Amino acid sequence: MRIFIFKSEKSPRLRAFGGDLAGSQLPSQFRPWRAVGAIAPDREPPYQLSRELIETAIKDSGYQLWRMSKKSAVKA
Repeated sequence: MRIFIFKSEKSPRLRAFGGDLAGSQLPSQFRPWRAVGAIAPDREPPYQLSRELIETAIKDSGYQLWRMSKKSAVKA
């Protein structure tokens, strides 16, 4: 599965993984969402996050949210 990475414009440290480039299933309360990357099926997610857990969340809920630490957000 290709996983797309999104950034919330409403909450700048909030990120999401989704299963489609449009982010059609991402939670509306944090819109607008901006696509900032993708993870190929043979690649690992950033920050040592579990690909298995991400894929399960996308299949069950359509997305998975995660928050950048203040230290990491400065780099992003």
